[in-house]
Amino acid sequence: MSPDAALLGLLELLKSRSYQFVTTTPATHAQVILRRTAGLRDILGWSRDFNADSDPDVVALLGEAGMLEHLQGGSLRSKVRVSSLDDLLFLHSAYPTDQNDSVFFGPDSYRFASFLKSEAPRLQPHRHAVDIGTGAGVGGIVLSRLLPGAKVTLTDINEQAIRFARINAEFNGAEVELIQTNALDGVVGDIDCIIANPPYIADRAHRAYRDGGGMRGGALSLAWARDAAQRLKSGGAFLLYTGSAILDGEDKLKAALFGALDGFDITYRELDPDVFGEELGREDYADVDRIAVVGLVAIKR
Repeated sequence: MSPDAALLGLLELLKSRSYQFVTTTPATHAQVILRRTAGLRDILGWSRDFNADSDPDVVALLGEAGMLEHLQGGSLRSKVRVSSLDDLLFLHSAYPTDQNDSVFFGPDSYRFASFLKSEAPRLQPHRHAVDIGTGAGVGGIVLSRLLPGAKVTLTDINEQAIRFARINAEFNGAEVELIQTNALDGVVGDIDCIIANPPYIADRAHRAYRDGGGMRGGALSLAWARDAAQRLKSGGAFLLYTGSAILDGEDKLKAALFGALDGFDITYRELDPDVFGEELGREDYADVDRIAVVGLVAIKR
């Protein structure tokens, strides 16, 4: 059995057991793992250490996939996690996500999916939609259900993200195209819908899944907005879910996005006024009031 087939088999096994796990913030995770529990969700949800006899079927599939970490003392740890969203299951990187090629899934994934489900049905029919920086594939897979008949392309610069997104799409029955590329660089043909959930934290470690670059994490969101403005057809839609550092009551990312999307009809709103409050203790955020999650829908005239 190939490693990818083993991971697909793992998802099938979890489905047969009615597995569900909602991924939390790191702060919540750190509290929960202090408790003594045991079970499938501990292995593949909370990323706890476990013994080889804890769940032989799961251990065998993780071994086939090359996703077992052998620890001192003979215990094991899974290198992957599996999270649920509605009736979908998503494979992604284990906690903690310290590696540069980590594939993210977390509370933002749930909010992004909710944003898409709220906004996409209001759009006119589209023929080709692209999910930039797809990660585990959440946006593109959810969008493929919301835009029946449309071609949906998922892109990411991270090879591991493309791999996991491909497995997640196959398992969840989503017919999508996957391209390893930077933003829209490798996407050919006309595009009339672009969605994005870019990293939006200024990350000192510069991890690809987390680092939004300058502007206190807003630079990547702005760059992708500019890419969308260039590639979208007239009538095309850009749906952006991101975070904005609010300085002295001012949302400077909002002003920059409106400037980059000149010629678009735009709606913009805060989806959550205060996330990642722990970041405000860092020097990068010394003058920041709060980090807000925002949603932008822009239609090209």
